[in-house]
Amino acid sequence: MTLNSIGLNTEMTKELANDLNTLLANFQIYYQNLRGIHWNIKGKRFFDLHVKFEELYTDANVKVDEIAERILTLGVTPLHTFEDYTNAAKVPVGKNISQDEKAVNLIVESLTELLKIERAILDKSDDANDEGTNSMMSDFITEQEKTVWMMKAWLGETV
Repeated sequence: MTLNSIGLNTEMTKELANDLNTLLANFQIYYQNLRGIHWNIKGKRFFDLHVKFEELYTDANVKVDEIAERILTLGVTPLHTFEDYTNAAKVPVGKNISQDEKAVNLIVESLTELLKIERAILDKSDDANDEGTNSMMSDFITEQEKTVWMMKAWLGETV
């Protein structure tokens, strides 16, 4: 077993970095969805949702940077083209969404997909003894589960 300069198995970190690239691509699509619904939301809930969507896309932008930097830390180049993002995306693409419930449902669907990817990375990072990636995924999961709960509550639904 070959260890890299941060003490992790080189082969396992390449696999984790590839999974993180998938997460990065999906986060970029999620981010663009949030920008779109922020710009296009209409109706009586405009003021509340416009602000909330900005909060979410600002947070997503920070996470995109954190994921890319973690990929670099693991010795791999992060994906950085829209073609790469769309090819790897599992998150639904929201186009021309201006209705409040459709926008919130898009967020829930997107976070549900992101959580699946993050849980798989969490399992692999644990096996690889990669505390940096593990901690990042754990933090993302905790925060996104709460966001799903809040969005579902707004929709009048349960998790």
